[in-house]
Amino acid sequence: MRCPFCQDAENKVIDSRESHEGSVIRRRRECLACKRRFTTYERVEELYPLIVKKDGRREAFDREKIVSGLKKACEKRPVSVDQLEETVVAIERLLQGMGEKEINSSVIGEEVMRRLQEMDEVAYVRFASVYRSFRDISEFMHELKDLLEDQERERKAKPPLAPGRGS
Repeated sequence: MRCPFCQDAENKVIDSRESHEGSVIRRRRECLACKRRFTTYERVEELYPLIVKKDGRREAFDREKIVSGLKKACEKRPVSVDQLEETVVAIERLLQGMGEKEINSSVIGEEVMRRLQEMDEVAYVRFASVYRSFRDISEFMHELKDLLEDQERERKAKPPLAPGRGS
């Protein structure tokens, strides 16, 4: 591991912590040459399925594409970086758990949308508008209508609070 500041290869680990349910180890390091500190993250290299794109091309799984899409959708929304990371980790686990050699990109897109809908509805609509490539406002309005209907069903399914309980 080379120091990002002076490129020296000699450094020591000051602190190590597990994060994201043990899937990532964060290490705080100090360069022995320039004494500056930096952080590295270690994760087990896992084999992911190839992603089959809409046009039939096959690509290696790229977690950064999911991270980028989530960040764009959640920009200026009350969604933490930790929530985004947890979402990406959950999607990675889902893909690995499928045990497939190839997975359609639509599986990932739909899973991202499902998780965004639970996390932040505005972010969900932003992502869906790009992912589904709405041709016109009527398609967009149809998606919003479906979202509102889902909310109404959830509201009706929740039992009312008993008197004297809750606020």
